[in-house]
Amino acid sequence: MKIVFMGTPQAAVASLQRCLMDGHEIVAVYTQPDRPAGRGNKIRYSPVKEFAVENALTVLQPERIKTPDAFDQFAKLGADIAVVVAYGRILPRSFLDAFPKGAVNVHFSLLPKYRGAAPVNWAIVNGETVTGVTTMKMDAGLDTGDILLQREAEIGEAENSIELMDRLAIHGAELLSETLSNFDEIIPVRQDHERATYAPILKKEDGRFAWTQTSVEIARRVRGFQPFPGTYTDLRGKKLTIWDAAAITDLADDRHPGDVIEAAGDSLLVACGENTALLIREIQLEGKRRMSARDFLNGLHLRPGDRLI
Repeated sequence: MKIVFMGTPQAAVASLQRCLMDGHEIVAVYTQPDRPAGRGNKIRYSPVKEFAVENALTVLQPERIKTPDAFDQFAKLGADIAVVVAYGRILPRSFLDAFPKGAVNVHFSLLPKYRGAAPVNWAIVNGETVTGVTTMKMDAGLDTGDILLQREAEIGEAENSIELMDRLAIHGAELLSETLSNFDEIIPVRQDHERATYAPILKKEDGRFAWTQTSVEIARRVRGFQPFPGTYTDLRGKKLTIWDAAAITDLADDRHPGDVIEAAGDSLLVACGENTALLIREIQLEGKRRMSARDFLNGLHLRPGDRLI
């Protein structure tokens, strides 16, 4: 097929690579405009653009796509189909209907569950044990199009959202390959909209938690809110981000939530709600690098009874 590929983050690269491996003609790659990033505000290509440039593919990065000129440029590419994987923008209806086979999306959940921008993150935070990938024929709604194919994947007990997304990216590329190979034979299935749930875009404030939550709930947030917005609390007026932690649920210690229970060696244990505790393994104080609990405790003297808020 002649394909216009639309994607931006690392999770989309595997699908673009698979399209090339399968012998499809990539007539253009759409990705988000280059943005300054990092402390030096240097212009950084998206992972999809980096891959496209390395493979001598045509790259298009319109600042706006809801314009007549943007649509004319898109339509003139003369593709058979558009493939969309985490592009980062809602496409106008005209784009979805521009090519004979329409537009196919790879979505990282088992639709209709977790429609929206952050399905992998919210699946972990909400305690799901199974997720998956869906290929969908796109319509004008938010992830509401008819389902083409789906594949389940278990969520590891200690797996964070970065690790899970890496796995689902591979599954998604494989499912896309199968979808495109059998496109004309697949019978689309309408979604059950009454079963829909949503995974809204992540905001910085989503990362703040309360120690009155159980350690299980907090540990899920630590795993799910990576790399952004992180899961954080306050220590002595500074932001304290927790990057790796385990839930302790059989704590026989009636401490106030937020109280430090142990602070020695590799053990930084903090009381949480409902007589549970969080064992913190990797941590980062505002202005400092990420470090193990041992290194953190060597540099900052915490004692049992100190409180995090």
